[in-house]
Order: sequence, then structure tokens, then C-alpha cells
Amino acid sequence: MLQPRIRPCSLSQNLPFLYPSLSLRYYASQGHHHPDYSAGIPPPPPLTVTSSTPSQTFITKPDKKSLAGLRTYKPRTPGVRHLRRPINDHLWKGRPFKALTFSRKGHGIGGRNVTGHITMRHRGGGHKRRIRMIDFDRWEAGKHSVERIEYDPGRSAHIAFLKSMETGKLSYIVAPQGMRAGEVVESFRQGIPQALLDSLGGSTDAGMIASKTALRGNCLPLHMIPPGTIVYCVGLYNGKGAQMCRSAGTFATVVNKNEEDPKKSLYVDVRLKSGEVRMIHKNACATVGVASNTSHFRRQLGKAGRSRWLGIRPTVRGLAMNANDHPHGGGRGKSKGHVPSQSIWGTLAKGGFKTRKKSNVNRFVVTPRRQGVQLKADKKTRK
Repeated sequence: MLQPRIRPCSLSQNLPFLYPSLSLRYYASQGHHHPDYSAGIPPPPPLTVTSSTPSQTFITKPDKKSLAGLRTYKPRTPGVRHLRRPINDHLWKGRPFKALTFSRKGHGIGGRNVTGHITMRHRGGGHKRRIRMIDFDRWEAGKHSVERIEYDPGRSAHIAFLKSMETGKLSYIVAPQGMRAGEVVESFRQGIPQALLDSLGGSTDAGMIASKTALRGNCLPLHMIPPGTIVYCVGLYNGKGAQMCRSAGTFATVVNKNEEDPKKSLYVDVRLKSGEVRMIHKNACATVGVASNTSHFRRQLGKAGRSRWLGIRPTVRGLAMNANDHPHGGGRGKSKGHVPSQSIWGTLAKGGFKTRKKSNVNRFVVTPRRQGVQLKADKKTRK
């Protein structure tokens, strides 16, 4: 528990000289000194506090052993000792734009479907939230100014609050890494504006157009993005919104446009983080950049209570259950009774049952993910 600061007016003026070991603590303010320190004695240095709110008055000290980009806290309580948080001082401290949110309530909070049955275990409780309505389509053309970067409790990445410079329409998008308030982004899903073509002298060269359009935060069709560009919020179909690479730190790479192959001219090859190369329609949308909050996977919650605040309930091992609750349960001691590893419903979990490549091959997958490639290599070495 934090100790309250002692005001100097409540103590005697001779206290610092009678008890030199007792040091008075002051608020970090300019022009305020104790009368005893005016006679040639320098005042004590002000304390640096991360926040003025009582719940976040932890003094942050630089620690060489701590990970870069993460904020650590002095272990005043056990729950703070292992707490690690990404440093995101640029986020908006106020509330979201209420017109673009709606309350999260009903069966969906507890992992249930429309009939009330639990379809996702270990969900429930958590802090009250409001769902942010994100614009994954980005059909509106024109320039949009970034008003602020906000935290979204419904996703791991941060979101950007945009305002159209022409119509004044407000919207939310998934913010790319490095975006700050004051920047300008644009969407080119409806085509290249005539003003941009006139500024280029009427040139239709793909490289010249890409130098003006393929910028961080801009949304373009895949056929307008040059190969080798890193993108996120990638769509799968023509005319729909983004469906892939929307979580924190995810991205994809445009590999090939297939312009010379007439059979594949309608598709663009995109490599995902898993190593899978997928053919996506050339008119599908994609945003240039990497999804924000790249240090999200390095955070540490510090205690079980923070997991409950996020709506995550405890997970019990099958070995610790009874025999009628799980195939691994029962028995004496830590033993699952020579039963192969399986889920609570009896589905086998090891031996290639989940990692084996399926027979129905997706025709849009050019190269499977690394796991499938490794299985092929293992088969060749066995032969």
C-alpha cells in the first residue's frame, strides 16, 4: 500500500536538522521549497511519478534486465512484481466516440451461441465493455485525418479515429504500427482520383502511382500494391472487407501479381506469417503497414485477477479431473491410465491427427504453411 505524502507545513521547521535521516517528500512542482532550504542548502530533487492517479502512482525505474519496450513496476504487491506492459503513452486517455460503439451484453459474453449452449469454454465475466465498430471496408474515398489513437478492449491491436477532410464523417480503423495523431490516410478502393493523375502529368506508370498511394495506413486493392510490400487487414474476396492479419503485430507480404500468367491474372500471391502463400483476388483490399501494438505478445498479466478482468476463466487440466469428466481423469497419482492424449470429447491430440495435411486441398493455396512443408520433408527423409 502506498504511504501518503507528508506535508511540510504539519512538521516543525527544525525537524530536518534534528533528524537528518528523515527526508521530507514533496510533490513535483516548480517554485515550492521549504523555508529551511532557503539558506544556501539545495532543495531535494523532485520525484518523477508516472501518473497522478492513486491507482497508478508506481515509480518506474530503469532496469537493465527488463525487456526493451516494456514497462516494469516496483514490486509493492505480488500482483505487480511480474507485471509487464507495452509502453503506449501515445494512446488517447479519454472515452471512445460513443456513436461508433455499442454495449457488449447477452449470451455472447459467456461463450454461448444463440441457443444458450456453451460453444467456447473458459469465457465469462470480465469488465463491462463497449464494442467499437471498425470500418474494415474503407469504401469512402478522399483524405482522412487521424484524430487520435485509441485502445480497443475487443482486440489486441490499437485503433485510429479518423475524420474525413471532405465530408467530416467519423470512423474507426485498425491502426498501423507507428501511426500518430495528425497524419493523413486515404483509401483507393474506388480507383485513383483524377487530381492525383493530373499531378503526375497524366502518367499511368504503376511505379509512379505506387510512390504516391502505397503509403502507411492507405487502403488499396491488391493489384495496386507493388510486390514486396508489407500489408495488413487483407481481404479474401472481391467487394468485401478485411478478414486476415487484423491482430497485433501481424502482416502479410505481396509476392507476385501473376500478370504474365493468363490463368492466374485475376489473383495476387500473398505470403502470410505462417509461410503459406495464398492466391487472393486482385480487387481485394489491403492496408499498407503492420498492425499496431507489436509488443502485445511480450506482455505479462502478473496475476490471475487480470485474466478474469479480460473475461478469461480458469482452465483445469484433464489429469486433475475425475474419470467421468475427462478421459485423462481418475486413477491414483498423476496418471492418465495409459490413455493416448486426447481432448475432453475424446478427439486424439497427438500423433499427426491435428498436424497431418488434409486430403481436401484448397486450390487458392499455392504453398502450404511451414508445418505442411516440414511434413513433406520428413516423408522424403524416411523413404
